[in-house]
Amino acid sequence: MTDSFRRSGEYPQGDDHGSAYPEQQSHPSSVNPEWPPPPAYDPAAPVHVEPGTTVWPGSGHGGGGGNGGHGADPYAGYPDPDPVGSTAAFATTAPGHPEPRAAATAKRRARGPFALLAAVAIVAAAIGGGTAYAFQELTGNDTVASSSTSTSVVPTSQRGTVSGVAKAVSPSIVEISATSNAGSSTGSGVIITTGGEIVTNNHVISGASEIKVQLNDGKSYTAKTVGTDSKKDLALIKLENAPSGLKPATLGDSDGIQVGDQVVAIGSPEGLTGTVTSGIVSALDRDVTVSTDESQGQQQQQGGGSGQWPFEFGGRQFNGDTGSSTTTYKALQTDASLNPGNSGGALIDMNGNIVGINSAMYSAASDSSSSSSSAGSVGLGFAIPINTVKSDLATLRAGGSDS
Repeated sequence: MTDSFRRSGEYPQGDDHGSAYPEQQSHPSSVNPEWPPPPAYDPAAPVHVEPGTTVWPGSGHGGGGGNGGHGADPYAGYPDPDPVGSTAAFATTAPGHPEPRAAATAKRRARGPFALLAAVAIVAAAIGGGTAYAFQELTGNDTVASSSTSTSVVPTSQRGTVSGVAKAVSPSIVEISATSNAGSSTGSGVIITTGGEIVTNNHVISGASEIKVQLNDGKSYTAKTVGTDSKKDLALIKLENAPSGLKPATLGDSDGIQVGDQVVAIGSPEGLTGTVTSGIVSALDRDVTVSTDESQGQQQQQGGGSGQWPFEFGGRQFNGDTGSSTTTYKALQTDASLNPGNSGGALIDMNGNIVGINSAMYSAASDSSSSSSSAGSVGLGFAIPINTVKSDLATLRAGGSDS
């Protein structure tokens, strides 16, 4: 038999000689044992809720336990929530009536899980898209964009293509011209903040009295040295009167790079701004030794040697003599074509994240037994892992380890 619920005037009150239960009017002197005795006091009047509020009614088991709300509880007219497995229905209360206590409690309880789910969804979105982008605070209002290699800077339609990477990252790569007493040299750099901070190799700007930077749009600006670290062959420079709208590159995670991963190199070899080449990562953790002698680097960069930065690898010296003052760092090896002027430029994964700063390359022209006609890249290049760069940024902004 289906229980019926009484909302208003649920227990009709008779006179002193009449029963409160109309069904028992014909037996005023007896009580039907199938019915519980009426309450000793008037049931509490129904408590109303605000217009449009949704109440989750129960199965009708009020305080009387299984009597469809006919128990002695003053709120028995508002049944308890259904037990597990029962069916519940939504009912919207009439306008102008306050919310019953039980309904308010149920709504507060229901609100908790929904709020938790919403919070989890927001965090998940932040993690999913943000690793898409995580940010590391730098000096002033500048920020450097940093992400894992799973974050894609390249539009979905061009993801995994060299052209897509080139289009997305080229605006963040610059050409650097450094002038010193010995002459001038050309290298490359990577914009890492909207304020004009640029990472490059130390040997590109070492000993420079003037630094000029040409952006991807062809406009040139003067830059000053912020800090240098010859032991890692890194330098940080900053544009003076930097324009608005600079596009900083996204620094990836070089620890996630594997041998065989495709990469793209962008730089200004021989002053050819914005040159794009591609290849793979040939090896990891190569011990590359470079000179820390400022005059040695300037001599090689400015034509006194092969025109390339000298380095030592595998017990052999390439591109000239590294001198007696040297340092060794772990490098990514790549077969992407690198030539003089690529130094300080970007090595990029296929998602558009910077994974290395190109620092050393070998060409047969540096071998005295080779003719000038054999000059050019032979697929033996090295890049400083970007995680090394990120860990050194604070030192560079403070003036560097050479200050």
